Amino acid sequence: MNENAKPVFSWARTWDVLALLVVAFVVWKIFVAPRSFAVATSAQPAPHAAFARLDGTAFHVTDARGHLLFLDFYASWCTPCKVELPLVESWAKTHAHAVVVPVDVAEPRDAVAAFARKYALQGVALDPHADAQGIFSIAGFPTLVVIDPQGRIRAKWEGLNPAIAMAMSNAENTLAAH
Repeated sequence: MNENAKPVFSWARTWDVLALLVVAFVVWKIFVAPRSFAVATSAQPAPHAAFARLDGTAFHVTDARGHLLFLDFYASWCTPCKVELPLVESWAKTHAHAVVVPVDVAEPRDAVAAFARKYALQGVALDPHADAQGIFSIAGFPTLVVIDPQGRIRAKWEGLNPAIAMAMSNAENTLAAH
């Protein structure tokens, strides 16, 4: 056996492969996944949920019929939510025909109000008893639920998506035709 032969296993190669996988995932998450919105063929009716808003009014999911509705479920302690919420709010300001409702889950009104002021959130709804987790099958935060103008759930996006605005625009363009 040659004494100068290199070992078959190399940590440098392992790190190279791992780095390539991470880059591929990021490229997929930012550029491919938001564009691959497919209209579900078996969309289910959205629950007739109702939430109190910070301003004292009520929001009913059925109030948004005829409009594309994005329910953005979050919690103030959620670090990824702090990144995604401003992106969603920015998108909402330039797409007034869609209804975007941030829904705070299981937090006291005072904490929700302070968080909403800090992040300039508009139309915040409250889910103090975390009912939405069961009603909409919310497993983690942030979660964005897309409901079409006919009142059917068409998508649910869980976790931080830095390209959420692109995904929302794609959903809007896709569902406007249906």
